[in-house]
Amino acid sequence: MKSISLLTAIPAALTLAAAFPAAADENLFGYVAGAETLPQGASEAYAWLTRRWDKGQGVYTAYDTELEYEYGVTSSFTASVALLGQSIDTHGLVIDAYLPGAESYGLKPSGIEMKAKYNFLSAAMDPVGLSALFELHRSWLDPHSGRDKDTTSFDVSMQLQKFFLDDQLVAVANAGFEGTYAKRAPLDAATQASADAAMQGLTGNPSATFEWPTKPEMEIEFTLGGGLSYHFAPNWNVGVETQYQTEFETEVGQERWSLFAGPTLHYGGKQWWATLTWFNQLAGGREQYINQTDDDLHLIEKTKNELRLKLGYNF
Repeated sequence: MKSISLLTAIPAALTLAAAFPAAADENLFGYVAGAETLPQGASEAYAWLTRRWDKGQGVYTAYDTELEYEYGVTSSFTASVALLGQSIDTHGLVIDAYLPGAESYGLKPSGIEMKAKYNFLSAAMDPVGLSALFELHRSWLDPHSGRDKDTTSFDVSMQLQKFFLDDQLVAVANAGFEGTYAKRAPLDAATQASADAAMQGLTGNPSATFEWPTKPEMEIEFTLGGGLSYHFAPNWNVGVETQYQTEFETEVGQERWSLFAGPTLHYGGKQWWATLTWFNQLAGGREQYINQTDDDLHLIEKTKNELRLKLGYNF
């Protein structure tokens, strides 16, 4: 599939979803997940668009997309498959072992993802809702540098959900574990030479070289998240969500951690719904790039800001 095909398909999917007048089992948050599953035999189509930008220096903007189809196998079990895409525009910034220099391209396929979710307790019928989610992810593009990188990862997470104030207030909590196996493709000679020159300028060492590991990497990531959403008007919810992540790598131990939080706005009709979330990095730590000025943030694998739009259509 050519990149232009996905580039035209995403706006078409968003327009199609927005054209339907009504939503059912909607997502109230952009990053944390509720405990609900689809009814048996029901289907839902999702379109996600995430913008990530600002690493403190230079120019860095990336877009991630997801087109997902979900099906209710039973009233307690749902399964889904998704096509992932990404685009990137970065220049004026070199990060040793992560970002070798300028890269720019439009939206193109980057991976596939499969999910399975099982609901143990219903938030609508039990004192608290509880679900488990399993995800398997395969990608061939690095979301940070935009370069070729084969990645296989699996994620296991738990979702808690509770209603308050006669169901006007929804509280959600998530906890997850992800394991990743990844291998980068080597840089071409010109890119390596340019990155070496950049590192020599940054360090003042004329013999410095840019590190770009190509041997397989094993990483483990832990995620904690939570959110509150308040139903303030017919079809409308406003809320806040937050997410903490930390990653451990075989050779270096804890590699990074970050804390994001931000507001979320949700609209839900009979068949379609939309959720918009702005995420701002409040704090982060461990690895930093050379001459990084924001020493209280992690800006190697993360950015200062993220904006996510999710659209869903139930049928």
